[in-house]
Amino acid sequence: MKTTNVLYWISTGLLAALMLMSGITNLLSVPEAVEGFKHLGYPTYLLPFLGVAKVLGVLALLVPGFPRLREWAYAGFVFDLAGAMYSGLSVGDPLGQWLPVAVGFLIIAVSYQTNRRRAEADPQPKAELSVA
Repeated sequence: MKTTNVLYWISTGLLAALMLMSGITNLLSVPEAVEGFKHLGYPTYLLPFLGVAKVLGVLALLVPGFPRLREWAYAGFVFDLAGAMYSGLSVGDPLGQWLPVAVGFLIIAVSYQTNRRRAEADPQPKAELSVA
């Protein structure tokens, strides 16, 4: 269990740092992010929206007690990276630019799997976010 916890916190910390840096960059619409979006053919007004979503996803990963919300954060990060990869493919970006996305997928996979192992090993009931 100790190895699982170490892997979880390393991968989750890397994922949180990656998404937080990306989210802040998007939220502030820094010139590099604006240029990247223009290169991909996307409107720049999406940048702050994606930035807020990434920052909220990081919070969902790090705040304990909401496992269902954490699952949605993982899904959102996978969708974000899948969209980035597809967008790069669509505009003809070279394979070398896909490496950060591939590393991101690997980090998400390790964090997600170790999170599931930790949840299975911990029999304590968790708080759930309910709609009703």
